[in-house]
Amino acid sequence: MKPTELKNQTILPDLSDNLTRIKDIAGGSSDLLINEIEVCGIKVALMCCEGMLSTSTITELILHPLMNIKLENPSPAALLTHIDTKMLLSVDRPIAYNYEDFFRLLNSGFAMLAADGQDRILAFGVQGYDKKGIDEPSGENNITGSHDGFIEVIRSNMSLIRRRMKSPVLVQKLFVMGDKSQTDMCICYMSDRVPSSLVEKIMDSIEKMDLESVLSTGYVQPFIEPDKKRLFNSVGRTERPDVLCSKLIEGRVAILVDGNPFALIIPKLWSDDFQTVDDYNFKPYFATFIRWLKYGAFLISILLPSLYVAIAMHHPELLNSTLLLILAESEQNAPFSIIAETVGVLLMYEIIKEAGLRLPKAVGGAVSIVGGLIIGDAAVNSGLISTPLLTVAALSVVSGFVVPDLSQAITVLRIVFIICGGIWGIFGISLFGAAVLFNMCATGDYGFPYTAPISPFKAKTMGDIAVREGFRKMQNNNFTVEELHE
Repeated sequence: MKPTELKNQTILPDLSDNLTRIKDIAGGSSDLLINEIEVCGIKVALMCCEGMLSTSTITELILHPLMNIKLENPSPAALLTHIDTKMLLSVDRPIAYNYEDFFRLLNSGFAMLAADGQDRILAFGVQGYDKKGIDEPSGENNITGSHDGFIEVIRSNMSLIRRRMKSPVLVQKLFVMGDKSQTDMCICYMSDRVPSSLVEKIMDSIEKMDLESVLSTGYVQPFIEPDKKRLFNSVGRTERPDVLCSKLIEGRVAILVDGNPFALIIPKLWSDDFQTVDDYNFKPYFATFIRWLKYGAFLISILLPSLYVAIAMHHPELLNSTLLLILAESEQNAPFSIIAETVGVLLMYEIIKEAGLRLPKAVGGAVSIVGGLIIGDAAVNSGLISTPLLTVAALSVVSGFVVPDLSQAITVLRIVFIICGGIWGIFGISLFGAAVLFNMCATGDYGFPYTAPISPFKAKTMGDIAVREGFRKMQNNNFTVEELHE
């Protein structure tokens, strides 16, 4: 039965019928615990989901106070009213009037109290399920920034944001999506920085999701991105609370999904992939150097193998005599064409990387060692791969590590550029490069261009794009992404 069907079924007043209905809906699930007791001579039932709440908390805050209740004129209505208005058993105290709300609260770790003759069930927030401790993010390491990251519990993630942004203009709204999973989601934004129309458009896009389950941010992202063929993501992702807070200050909107340690950021700009927390902790001149190093690494990771192939096959006159002789000597004994060699080496790297990611950590390191020995030593010594080609491929791969957020686009574009360079030379690389630029300029989300503030150009933002100015100058900019709206 779908939760939407349960929404129209109100709580049955008779306790026996109510418990029978709950057991039928639950299908005899073993983790549903029902305790029938009497309080002031009135039959009540305390229900919970095993493993989702704290035993010590429910004993101290719920069970003991219930047993000590004394009413002069006891009745089911008077009992629930007394508990709801005269006793503070927990801070979070919603009330369920239908079975959809009941099961959503029950499976979220609430203790549920039903009384005979009442068509409502009181809920008490006593969650205490096991969760991973707050630790350093695995994919966004830094040197001088904070070392805490999001975890799988959405309310803990909300608290990490609130600890950094104590302003009342920070809005965090919880809602539920997914017919079967009933997943908690949260939209976060600064009410004084974000246009209300943007929040409404994002919520409209999310409400159009007709998914049975929402298990990660990857389920949500396609619905908040434009339904067009784009090479780059117009929605950002981070597992760092400090990064998320910096984006909120810029006027972005964030989405948290329960059960996933990543947050989505809307809109995302191309320049975001080259900015890190350490940039704002280093000296401006060094941060500027690192940022330009990343720009160069991005170009090297995409274009270097294709330029090698294009020059070797179509434009050898661009090389001096020494380089030309080295290239000719290394490639004359290779059994495959340069295109096949280059694409083969890069595909082998992707296979090794994927194997290292999916295998257990105990054997993941062995994959890289074996792959390095086979490709780096045996393949070169046997003559299957030339040494210059292997060097170029290695430089390209290592350069791609500098901008990990663009790894998906880099992996595919690198191979396509190689094919274009092998067939049409530098002209093919230029032609496909122009197509990639057109695609980037056409990418955007909710009217925010992906290439902004470079295109359309905003001079006041170049202090954090072309260079990294000091905070004495940056604090006077008061820049928000609303200025980039088309």
